[in-house]
Amino acid sequence: MFRAPFWRAVTALAVIAISSALALTMEPRLGLDLRGGTQLVFEARDSPTVKADAAATDRALSVLRQRADALGVVDPTLVRSGEKRIIVELPGVLDPRKAAEVIGRTAQLAFHPVTGAAEKGDKSALPDENGQLLKLGPPAITGDGVSDAAEQSDPQRGPGWFVTLSFRDAAAWQKLTGAAACEQVGDPKRRVAIVLDKEIISSPPLDPSVACQAGIPGGKSEITGSFTHQEARDLAVLIKGGALPVPLAMVEQRTVGPTLGEAAIEASAQAAIVGLILTAGFIISVYRLSGLLSTMALVCYGLISYAALVAMGATLTLPGLAGFVLAIGMAIDANVLVFERAREEYGQAPKRGLKSAMAKGFKNAWSAIADSNITTLIAAGLLFWLASGPVKGFGVTLAVGVLASLVSAMLITRVLTEIAMNKMSPRLSGVGSPGTVRTWLARKNPQLMKAGKVWLAVACGLVLVAVAGLLVRGLNFGVEFTGGRLVEFTTNRPIPAEAASEAVSRAGLPTAVVQSSGDTITVRAAELGLNEAAQIEQELEREAGEVTKQREEFIGPSLGEELRRNALIALGVAVAMQLLYLAVRFRWTFGAATVIALVVDVFVVAGLFAWLGKPIDGVFLAAMLTIVGYSVNDKVVVFDRVRELWTARRKEPFATSVNGAILQTMPRTVNTGLGALFILMALMVFGGDSLQDFAIALVAGIVMGTLSSSFVAGPVSIVLSRFDRRPPPEPAKRRAPEVRKGSGAVV
Repeated sequence: MFRAPFWRAVTALAVIAISSALALTMEPRLGLDLRGGTQLVFEARDSPTVKADAAATDRALSVLRQRADALGVVDPTLVRSGEKRIIVELPGVLDPRKAAEVIGRTAQLAFHPVTGAAEKGDKSALPDENGQLLKLGPPAITGDGVSDAAEQSDPQRGPGWFVTLSFRDAAAWQKLTGAAACEQVGDPKRRVAIVLDKEIISSPPLDPSVACQAGIPGGKSEITGSFTHQEARDLAVLIKGGALPVPLAMVEQRTVGPTLGEAAIEASAQAAIVGLILTAGFIISVYRLSGLLSTMALVCYGLISYAALVAMGATLTLPGLAGFVLAIGMAIDANVLVFERAREEYGQAPKRGLKSAMAKGFKNAWSAIADSNITTLIAAGLLFWLASGPVKGFGVTLAVGVLASLVSAMLITRVLTEIAMNKMSPRLSGVGSPGTVRTWLARKNPQLMKAGKVWLAVACGLVLVAVAGLLVRGLNFGVEFTGGRLVEFTTNRPIPAEAASEAVSRAGLPTAVVQSSGDTITVRAAELGLNEAAQIEQELEREAGEVTKQREEFIGPSLGEELRRNALIALGVAVAMQLLYLAVRFRWTFGAATVIALVVDVFVVAGLFAWLGKPIDGVFLAAMLTIVGYSVNDKVVVFDRVRELWTARRKEPFATSVNGAILQTMPRTVNTGLGALFILMALMVFGGDSLQDFAIALVAGIVMGTLSSSFVAGPVSIVLSRFDRRPPPEPAKRRAPEVRKGSGAVV
């Protein structure tokens, strides 16, 4: 029988092969912020006759889809989001005024008499479903005259589908059909044309049984023919949707120029490459050959993540690319945990060899790895659930990255080390020596928890400084949370901030917030409309010559309020779920200590952004939830070791176990933090403004989260332990290995 390492190797090869095939054969789906175009989000509103529910929104969606096709857009995307919202993505459409005018206008449905066949150039002529030109008379019934339309089938009438119609104005329908019935069978004048947005969607002839002038009484009719179910349904939806149009309000609009998307992709690729090189250099210098093997696994991680995203059909957005790059740094965390555990095992029993130490390293690190990744997945799930626009993409890539990092570290790295460990010396392996940080800590053995009150006082001081920033400077909320429109222009020569402000004032917006940085000008205002944005562009051209609109974002007041509410809910739920998870996984005192330290982290980062005047937007929300996940991740590792030491040293004070756990996990904390910081520094250097702000928030959050694990969560857990007198957990009892007699197989 084959051993477990053999099957791990086979599985690893299969994963790499499948990922390679997917990566080579499938194209990624880029979001509009990367390929350029316009995204519109409409919200259905109740009308006197129609309730804005999911069915009504679906009918409106069918009408909008026709209009998107009429714009000549290549590969438009229209989907319903929730019950009342419709997301319309129009690649390549950079004029939001034209898009909003065509997509968002009120539907016009009408029933016309056919006055005869037409020739090219004739007025009031439209092509029918088969391309034949028909002359149309004035509309006899508008869309409001139709009460219902539905697809039907009747087995007794044979196979096929038909569409039933119901009219509010039965007399008008009877008059229209009565006049058409006076024409000869086969004459185009015996047809009734149903026109939606100046296009004939159906022009059925009257049945021979309908008598002249008598028409069709009762206000009910059927459109028969060789319809498939889908064809009948589509026609019914168009008629009903046009007949009862749901009022639509545009609540969000984003327009991004293609050059900005290309620059973002290039910047993200540069950050990924530089970050990977720096991280690889660092991990190899610390863990030698084991670090080299983990770097190879890290490359496989990138392949697996990318393949998973394209296989899912996930849309890659700018924040999503940032998540993809950031996950490289997070992927190294599991490897560091395993290697540090292996170092401990080898130091305790070097005679058992490297292979045994590495195997125990994987086994003993699994608990902390699983716990920390679950907390990050919670943050990613909240982003996907509550975020809006491109930030959702960050939640997807972060979740995929976490899962791929598990495969990379726990499968591929393990296979590579199992192959190599028998063929290397302890020194070359990087596992045979405890490392510089661990050696220094073992020699000094600092009693950090004796100064617990001092650390808590420092933390309180930092929180007070942050609160002062929030009160004095306030938070610079972006349009996502306040509502309004933001437009970003680039000019062929720099314009002073004063000149840019004057140009915006001449366009009629003296109260707009104007920011000028080099050749980039950003204008934000609640009352900034599409026409005003065009006027601002003209005024800037007078000052700087050629002006290019790079991006434009609009958030309606109702959506802005919703996003603010969702941001608070996301942070609150994230904290509550972390507390609940840690309380179940460990004990409530550990969970409470983690949450208190987490609140310190959040306040410090928010206060930093207040003092710096950085924007608080969806990207900031993504950063904060990532910080929550990372910070809890770090504290899970510490408390996992606290539990282990407390269990093994039941007679020692709890504070001794906390101090020992902090010292033992510090090498992992330092190495993981540096790996993530290399990636973030690359994002700060190569990323655009939004990615730079994202990186700044994460750098501050990771540094603060790392420190708070030792100097806030540790002392707080010691204080709270006085309120929980339960003894430490019982040590796990190990069973003797089972020996199966009479079997030659090795399991």
